[in-house]
Amino acid sequence: MSVQRVAVVTGTRADYGLLYWLMRELDGAPDFELRVIATGMHLMPRHGHTVDEIERDGFCVAAKVDLAQTDDTPLAVAQAAGRAVVAMAGALHELRPDWVVLLGDRYEAVAAALAAYTLAIPIAHLHGGEVTLGALDDGYRHAITKWAALHFTAAEPYRRRVIQMGEHPDRVFNVGAPGLEHLRRTPLLSRSRLEADLGLELGDQALLVTFHPATADEGEPVQQTLELLAALDELPECRVVITAPNSDAGHSGVFEAMQTYARQRPDRCRFVTSLGHVRYWSLMRQVRAVVGNSSSGIIEAPSAGCATVNIGSRQQGRLRAASVVDCPPQRQAIVRALRQVLHPAFQVGLAGVANPYGDGMVSQAILEVLRRVDPSKLGPKGFWDLPGVAA
Repeated sequence: MSVQRVAVVTGTRADYGLLYWLMRELDGAPDFELRVIATGMHLMPRHGHTVDEIERDGFCVAAKVDLAQTDDTPLAVAQAAGRAVVAMAGALHELRPDWVVLLGDRYEAVAAALAAYTLAIPIAHLHGGEVTLGALDDGYRHAITKWAALHFTAAEPYRRRVIQMGEHPDRVFNVGAPGLEHLRRTPLLSRSRLEADLGLELGDQALLVTFHPATADEGEPVQQTLELLAALDELPECRVVITAPNSDAGHSGVFEAMQTYARQRPDRCRFVTSLGHVRYWSLMRQVRAVVGNSSSGIIEAPSAGCATVNIGSRQQGRLRAASVVDCPPQRQAIVRALRQVLHPAFQVGLAGVANPYGDGMVSQAILEVLRRVDPSKLGPKGFWDLPGVAA
């Protein structure tokens, strides 16, 4: 087979971090040609214009698809997604890749998937089959699954669920969570370097906080954020590093509340728009707990030996390690959960926690599958009926 052109679409600092080692392997392999498409938050100054980070890491960005998202209302997000389909179709038509690689479950990824599917470009999808009942991401993820030709899931139950959705078992591969590869391969920063970068001594009780709007939750995201911040005030001994929310509907008020909180507490708190993947994984190794509703607290933190306080419904439905403590977005419930995970006995037990998301040996496994599959010979995609339930 000749060299395969692979377009990797990334729309957030989070998915870029998860895709990093796969992109690095594709870029270094003689039988693949990497085409990076940056979109979404990567092109938004307020969210750190993180396309610059991608380029600093040595990747050539083949296309930049600006969503021109004007605000954070549901209407603005829906309109941005519509514009993204048009722009992504143009980019894919020009680049003409053999594969489009998509990770997860955001509206930018849905736009890329619709464009690729309509242009008859096969999609390789990572992190399908998962459930997150508190976010619209759930529907986005399942839609991409039905357009994708290959599936790389993060756990065996998710592989089974993708097959349950009608995907042929021969095209569904459980490779584990790609983010865990950082803990195996990425040179992490020392504690002193992190403290110098942040201008904050982490102390013995540091917390890493990320809280996004739960887009399928009836709760008001700013009020939920204020409950979290009030809970942090009840543990003044803790140093706190807060990362900015994503660009989902309702994020602006969350962003402002977090930024104001940190500004008013310069002796114990920092607000960072984007840590970048190296500082983020390094910090996860140094803190006592990841706090909020990011998937990193569910999927990656257990392998870093880090506790998680998972707040609200955004991650409801995902597999959990024993290091994850769930609580509602209410101040006293959050305080109780924080005190539970900070207790010495809980911290000691983290060393024996098993992570259901694999061992971090992901990128090469994906490349081996792509090498075996000729995208020009995939043919029409059928529906795989489970035994005994055929129509």
